[in-house]
Amino acid sequence: MAQWLDAKVVENHQWNPNLFSLKVKAPAFDFVAGQFVRLGLDLPEGRAQRAYSLVNSPGAELLDFLVTPVVGGKLSPSLHLLKPGDHIQVSQPASGFFVLDEVPDGDSLWLLATGTGIGPFLSILGTEAPWQRFKRIHLVHGVRFAADLAYKAEIEALAAARPQLRYQPVVTREPLAGALRGRLPALLASGELEAALGDKLDKGCQLMLCGNPEMIRDSLQLLAGKGLNKNLRRQPGHVTVEQYW
Repeated sequence: MAQWLDAKVVENHQWNPNLFSLKVKAPAFDFVAGQFVRLGLDLPEGRAQRAYSLVNSPGAELLDFLVTPVVGGKLSPSLHLLKPGDHIQVSQPASGFFVLDEVPDGDSLWLLATGTGIGPFLSILGTEAPWQRFKRIHLVHGVRFAADLAYKAEIEALAAARPQLRYQPVVTREPLAGALRGRLPALLASGELEAALGDKLDKGCQLMLCGNPEMIRDSLQLLAGKGLNKNLRRQPGHVTVEQYW
């Protein structure tokens, strides 16, 4: 049964009017990189709670959550208004199987995210496991606008420090130097993503997909055409997924 921890907001960083990172201080608890917890608030209209992936890695001083405020949503608009010093509740234990322990071994690891789906990948990359298990790691972040590329500077710094890592932003609605343009499934189908990263999607790779359902559905179909099937505990494959909303 879930327990609730009292946490205090330390920072509410606004990436843009429709995207923010909420950093909170809570009593320490164990979790595996890639898992999620629930955030809860008691509002005038009743209690609201929702699952959010942890962006921070285990052992970090602060919990970090990347959030898009949903118009008419029960919780996210209230989270958007929180200020340092405000209190929020965090569920414990953490949950979820979108973790590296569920991913078979391979030569390369491809992390494909859209929107706030970048969060669990940053948690995973903050641990030693991916660097020890994979020779090459590709982090791909698909967004609509350049301002949606949360943590871009931090990721670029990590890529500079870790030669195994290649970071490829993808922006659909405006040009951006260094970014590809288009939907991730289309870039997979055309071979543009492989060309940009200088690597091949073959039986030696493992992929983790996190983001909107359409991206995951279309990508799974395209990857299956390459012989890369969904990874299941009863039948290991090459593609592990986490669907947001």
